[in-house]
Amino acid sequence: MISKLSTLFVRTLRDDPADAEVPSHRWLVRAGYIRRAAPGIYSWLPLGLKVLQKVERIVREEMDAIGAQEVSFPALLPREPYEETGRWNEYGDLLFRLKDRRQADLLLGPTHEEMFTLLVKDLYSSYKDLPISLYQIQTKYRDEARPRAGLLRGREFIMKDSYSFDIDEAGLEQSYQLHRQAYQRIFERLGLDYVIVSAMAGAMGGSRSEEFLAVADNGEDTFVRSAGGYAANVEAVRFAAPEALPIADAPAMAEVATPNAGTIAGVVEILNRDVPLADRAWTGADTLKNVLFKVTEPDGRVRALAVGLPGDREVDVKRLTAALEPAEAEPFTADDFAAYSDLVGGYISPVSLDGTRVLGKESTTRIEYLTDPRVAEGTYWATGANRPDTHLTGVTVGRDFTPDGVIDVAEVREGDPAPDGSGPLTLARGIEMGHIFQLGRKYAEALGLKVLDRNGKLVTVTMGSYGVGVSRAVAAVAEATCDDKGLSWPLALAPYQVQLLATGKDASVFEEAERIAGELSQQGLDVLYDDRKASPGVKFADSEIMGMPLIVVVGRGLADGKVELRIRSTGEKREIAVADAVAEVLAAAGR
Repeated sequence: MISKLSTLFVRTLRDDPADAEVPSHRWLVRAGYIRRAAPGIYSWLPLGLKVLQKVERIVREEMDAIGAQEVSFPALLPREPYEETGRWNEYGDLLFRLKDRRQADLLLGPTHEEMFTLLVKDLYSSYKDLPISLYQIQTKYRDEARPRAGLLRGREFIMKDSYSFDIDEAGLEQSYQLHRQAYQRIFERLGLDYVIVSAMAGAMGGSRSEEFLAVADNGEDTFVRSAGGYAANVEAVRFAAPEALPIADAPAMAEVATPNAGTIAGVVEILNRDVPLADRAWTGADTLKNVLFKVTEPDGRVRALAVGLPGDREVDVKRLTAALEPAEAEPFTADDFAAYSDLVGGYISPVSLDGTRVLGKESTTRIEYLTDPRVAEGTYWATGANRPDTHLTGVTVGRDFTPDGVIDVAEVREGDPAPDGSGPLTLARGIEMGHIFQLGRKYAEALGLKVLDRNGKLVTVTMGSYGVGVSRAVAAVAEATCDDKGLSWPLALAPYQVQLLATGKDASVFEEAERIAGELSQQGLDVLYDDRKASPGVKFADSEIMGMPLIVVVGRGLADGKVELRIRSTGEKREIAVADAVAEVLAAAGR
């Protein structure tokens, strides 16, 4: 197929869009692939739509190869199924809610577990019908508070979501592995440098969960890996608690004056000066910091939560959000502290939070108190005394206070030991491209999806859920392959494999360019022919920003029987004989 640039619906832009934060967003807009319609909402133009359709084709081919069958659900959905699973409230402000003229509640689908479950319930009733895997490629809607990075975090996006239905966990494991392998083939065909990491199931529920992340320096997700093979999204990292220490060996609790010590470093400095340790210096890791959060449940209930962790660590907000999902948390403000007047900000004591007497002061505050795994029984700490300018030393877990539980939300650092003992961790960033879950029976139980087993007994179906960000894949590939001149598509995804430039005013140049374009098209290549009456500089700049893999320049060299072949990804340029042009381009295209 040949398309002429003079009639193609495209305009390249000289300037970056004002809201562009990442290269893929900048170049996809400037090269005329997408246009912003509203914050987080984009129109697909002909060039962008061609890339999107090629991604969809790869996804469909690999899903069909494992026996999954395609369906398509509406985007506008009734409230009732989401009410039954609790997600009408759990999604909170992320959900687009609306009413029809009869005042019935509707939503724009953020994901379709409920609809898939009800469809199978409606049509299947026996173990003989299973296993079955169904998928769709469809637009989803989520009211992101801060849509950003173009296609990478939008309010409207295209996703492939699939669901497996099995009679038991053994069948689920087989379906899960089939999808996992299909995803590996999909991302390999997309040419992405990706890693599979353990992940949180979050509001989706279920047990096993893995993410496929495209490695990218400016990706939104942080993940860790070790040389020994451990890999996890940072939210899913779980450190083992150290062994409990004998409480009898802990020192007595003592008060230390810490005037004007507004930071952990200031407290440590005073401790080393006034109550030095015999064998080493105090460090931030010897202190216990207690951070207060206001937690809002999906139904609007608000509660206070205190998180205790070693003073040399900070609470990772993304890890905390994942741990509390679907509830949301935000740090205490001055107004929040005013509501808990017996707590002294900056000097909060775990003993006070435990509701016991502290050095003569009775605390009546009872706040849920969760601690880092390192705050193990028998460990002792320097921490606040719940009085200004005062700290306590020797505050011992299990003797002076008992946490309500454990929460592993402290920041993960480069060099931390891998939880499985496989070596130190390294941190990297990535773009989430796919997520697979072993859902189990959460949705089947909520919606009554049961079938008769071999013994004629009703059993609840076991489900898996598998998502691929299709529109996000376009951005991820653009992000991985672009340079400072523009886009640079791999052959498998490019809107056109070849862009032909006719540079010059001589009619013979245009005639030869059109001839080469025709022969390449006859050989099965998609060709974009730049037939515009524009300057060579404009044509070269547009070819670089648009990013077709192979560029053929027909111009001044034609008089000597030469044309130029450019490889966009490497910047290679070489002159080739006109007679060999088609063969050379086909070879470069792997034909």
